[in-house]
Amino acid sequence: MTTNKKSEFSPEDQHLAELAKALAHPARIAILRELAARKSCVCGEIVEVLPLAQSTVSQHLKELLNAGLIRGTVEGTKSCYCINQETFSKFSRVMDEFLSVAIDNKCC
Repeated sequence: MTTNKKSEFSPEDQHLAELAKALAHPARIAILRELAARKSCVCGEIVEVLPLAQSTVSQHLKELLNAGLIRGTVEGTKSCYCINQETFSKFSRVMDEFLSVAIDNKCC
């Protein structure tokens, strides 16, 4: 039986991995690009610009919400989403730190 050793890693590394996992699908990247381009809350229009069924888009939105990459409100049958600036700012700082160490590594 395998055991999950995720808890043996730092909370920062766990959080970075969760964000990376949420970003690891082209549909989610497309959703984030659309939200970023509009710079405001987007209601049902996301489905109109993606080549996916409404239920599939909803599933991807749920993953982005769970990761904290977007914010959303639901009022009846209407949903509204926008980029979570706080999470993106933190993600950007963490990735900059991670990449600066990796880029400075002059091996091979």
